[in-house]
Amino acid sequence: MTKGKDAGMEILFNGSAKAGQAAGGNFVKDGDTATFVQDVIEPSMKTPVIVDFWAPWCGPCKTLGPLLEKLVNAAGGAVRLVKINVDKNQELAAQMRIQSIPAVYAFKDGQPVDGFVGAVPESQVKALIERMAAGSTAGAGPTTEEILAEAKAILAEGDPAGAMAVFQEVLAQDPTNAPAYAGCLRCLIQAGQIEEAKRRLEKLPEALAGHAEIAAVRTAIELAEQATQAGPAADLRRTLASDADNHQARFDLAMAHYAAGEREAAVDELLELFRRNRAWNEEAARKQLVKLFEAFGRSDPLTQSAQRRLSSLMFS
Repeated sequence: MTKGKDAGMEILFNGSAKAGQAAGGNFVKDGDTATFVQDVIEPSMKTPVIVDFWAPWCGPCKTLGPLLEKLVNAAGGAVRLVKINVDKNQELAAQMRIQSIPAVYAFKDGQPVDGFVGAVPESQVKALIERMAAGSTAGAGPTTEEILAEAKAILAEGDPAGAMAVFQEVLAQDPTNAPAYAGCLRCLIQAGQIEEAKRRLEKLPEALAGHAEIAAVRTAIELAEQATQAGPAADLRRTLASDADNHQARFDLAMAHYAAGEREAAVDELLELFRRNRAWNEEAARKQLVKLFEAFGRSDPLTQSAQRRLSSLMFS
């Protein structure tokens, strides 16, 4: 993570005004040939997507583009806008039979259903957006649950700064949303800012501090700090290769995996330790698995599958 991204994440975490600006920008994005299906076709099955074909040298595009962005953002998520530079995406422009620009196509259910070519009055642009918004199945935009799910997916892909922006979108509308606040703290943890996450956690209002997802973050911080002491995974694997019953080495290897983001490997090592000696160090393997389950979340598929495996071992 670069210093610049860390600073950007700090700004988003602190500033609700800037979070609101980030939220508005989520309805507009640049696209290209490679991402056209995932940016336009697939999303249009739920929410209408307007595509603006433009080029830097096009005079009318310089007026129409900002107008489209303003009006789409004002629609609050009822429609989306994807901007395609035809100079950089000539094959896509040819496939769409773009003969002059600006050219604006509106997609719904994976198909172009409306649009216009050339510079048009603002009233005509508004009318297009209103027509598409009226037929949107997304209503006023994605639900809070959908936004949170998007943020969690972004974080799982290894982009804490990007996830922070989306979590902050929720907090801009609802500063008391505990799952969103927990998500922001998880972004800090993944970015290596554990001390900052701890500081934020200590300042939480009492109404948020008792929430289950906040409690899970506390456990995640505890595990992250413990994982930093685990030692190199390669050394621990060599130790186990010569002595498979070195339980401390296996426990430490599990935490080394956790530190590296290898959740399944961490669970596997702890389950193996439990299988070999469930009583070792006052049932340390089972207790650590319970902490992992809390940190992952009870609804996480890995938590659910690991709990079944643990139960099978306990009653075998």
